Amino acid sequence: MGEWCIGVVGGSGLYAVDALEGAEWRTVETPWGQPSDQILTGTIAGIRFAFLPRHGRGHAVSPTHINYRANIDALKRAGCTDLVALSAVGSLREELPPGRFVVADQFIDNTRLRANSFFGSGLVAHVSLADPVCPRLSGFAAAAATRAGAEVTEGGTYVAIEGPQFSTRAESHMYRAWGADIIGMTGMPEARLAREAELPYALIGMVTDYDCWHADEADVEVAEVLRVMHANSAKARQTVVELAGLLPPTRDPSPIDTALDGALMTAPDKRDPALIAKLDAIAGRALR
Repeated sequence: MGEWCIGVVGGSGLYAVDALEGAEWRTVETPWGQPSDQILTGTIAGIRFAFLPRHGRGHAVSPTHINYRANIDALKRAGCTDLVALSAVGSLREELPPGRFVVADQFIDNTRLRANSFFGSGLVAHVSLADPVCPRLSGFAAAAATRAGAEVTEGGTYVAIEGPQFSTRAESHMYRAWGADIIGMTGMPEARLAREAELPYALIGMVTDYDCWHADEADVEVAEVLRVMHANSAKARQTVVELAGLLPPTRDPSPIDTALDGALMTAPDKRDPALIAKLDAIAGRALR
């Protein structure tokens, strides 16, 4: 058992957490380049938090150009034990209207241009991603969002698209046919990389629109997204506060803490020393 340190990755409209006590913006250097921004550290109800605005303060970084590896590495170096992602999403289901929060439990990755692994030639690893989120953390996140006043759906499939454009109508109908429930541009490869970093991950999707499949609704536009996002962001910040109050005083180990056990394929004498050095924070435990 140990202490919690919750990493919070804030999406569109969420660029700070006001409730943090002893809040301090910290610069964290990584071997994967610069993360989206500094990390805001502090405590809520005695629980340590590390907040990273995914797009940077002021929303300067597009979904494709987010350095996802640097972000996850920086949060791991900041001492995070678990990650909660807060993301604006579109709805692909009638029963998931704008304003609803959806705690995803599955992902479809339809991105194409992003580095999606810390591993590669010189050190090959294959982690299990059958269940890409942590059920314990997702349960706490859902309960916290409910306490914050949100209407919450537990479970849903998130399809990640490359962007930065919204979907075509044909694509939107295709994603519905695939079985996706919500759509966004940042959930992947974030969830993949969190698993490689042995960080339990939960994602709260904050619905802003119906994408463009819904015949009775206007097509998605930034102005409407921003309006709903503003209303959601207050509940998102309160969700973080409520989460601190729900966590047990001590953190029991999670199976995800050892996700790299049995995942490393490259023989020790064939491993690239330069890649091993870059993986000191991500895989240091498994490489010792």
